[in-house]
Amino acid sequence: MFRLISTGAAIALMAISLNCAAGRLAGGEEAESLRVGAAAIDLVADDSMVIGGSIGPGRVKGQEGQLRAAAVVIQGAPNQTRLALVACDVLMVERDILDAACRQIQQHTGIPFDHILINATHTHHAPTTVTVHGYERDEKFSKQLQQAIVDAVVQADKELADGATAHFKLSEETTIGQNSRMLLADGQIYWIGSRDDFVRPTGPFDPALPVLAFRDRSGGLQALLFNHSTHTIGTRMPGTRSPSFYGLAAQELEEQLGGTVMFLEGASGSTHNLSLRTPEMVERLKLAIGSALDDTVPLSDVRLASIKREITVKIREFDEQHEDEAVRTYCEKRAPERADYVISVFRNMRQQLADRQGQTRQTWVQAMRIGDVAVVGVPGEYFTKLGLDIKRQSPFRNTIVAELANDWVGYIPDEEAYDLGGYQVWTGLHSYVARGTGEQIVEEAVQLLHELKQRF
Repeated sequence: MFRLISTGAAIALMAISLNCAAGRLAGGEEAESLRVGAAAIDLVADDSMVIGGSIGPGRVKGQEGQLRAAAVVIQGAPNQTRLALVACDVLMVERDILDAACRQIQQHTGIPFDHILINATHTHHAPTTVTVHGYERDEKFSKQLQQAIVDAVVQADKELADGATAHFKLSEETTIGQNSRMLLADGQIYWIGSRDDFVRPTGPFDPALPVLAFRDRSGGLQALLFNHSTHTIGTRMPGTRSPSFYGLAAQELEEQLGGTVMFLEGASGSTHNLSLRTPEMVERLKLAIGSALDDTVPLSDVRLASIKREITVKIREFDEQHEDEAVRTYCEKRAPERADYVISVFRNMRQQLADRQGQTRQTWVQAMRIGDVAVVGVPGEYFTKLGLDIKRQSPFRNTIVAELANDWVGYIPDEEAYDLGGYQVWTGLHSYVARGTGEQIVEEAVQLLHELKQRF
């Protein structure tokens, strides 16, 4: 794909290389250098493993692309602060696995626990790492994932090289994804089945495509991170394991550009792709990211800092009859061929939650800064409206929101979404936090961002 724009890319790369070699930005300002290392570790899976991402357990044959844990480690001067960012090609992961990985990373590398952000790319085509709907966490695969996260960061830390520079561009990709919580004529919120009676979307879509690249002394690409906000669903070859369209784009860009390319899943609890096929999405992403990469601007401010704060969230209280009626009414009308099974799955999940109503759970909110680029980690499938609220209130020029970071506490809707109803707010292991949790996380994240801005 990039052969079509290779001349422009080569010119841009040459210009960046010359600027980096001179140690100055285009405006004459001194470019501060970093130490950067990156690595990726493949995850091994086979056809016997249950695939997460649907209502029931999935079975597939074969694999396209790699499932992996990819990491970049960034070290600044003069205080030698190090940050580690990791992207994992799985649906989501809970904090017992991720906390353990962070502790191991700290033990092996000295990178502080609070300076590590681990994000799930939310591919729906990998062995299951959570218990939800009609399937359970694959403990063996989850332990392999934990070790791969550790190994990726340890290897990236060993690869730290002097003289790296950071480059950023806030671009857009407007065609991959849309707000998928559509209001239907009967007042239902679309999930599956027919949507011929579509009235309007009930929330926003965030097309932002931030691209953060790290280059070595000669201008070569060491690592590239990109972020976008759509559910990661879809394979090129049906019925296979896959990192899905974001992961496939990342790995194919690696082959073309070199370095390690990572995807951080944005706030996409309320957004899906409903029209494009996976091959087209991969190509559109590669073009959009490649174009953004050509336009990245070196960062003169590369101060590094991170705060990871534990917060308390509450498990909602619910009315069983009301919840059962919501699921039954929708499924019997919109998906009658699967209604009995889906209804039973949701009844079973609510039964598991019944004795936990009103209890609390501890989870994480995190904020990192790489100069005037901030990265916020939130611990669930975060509604896009809430992600945009964080960005609007951030004191940083550019803010990236990474959902499914450091933990998973299910869907995290905004207040209005609870009133509208729909699959994402039906009570179950997939959606159990109390109303107001999303706004609580916005408030906490914005507070962390202000602390980063003021203290570091």
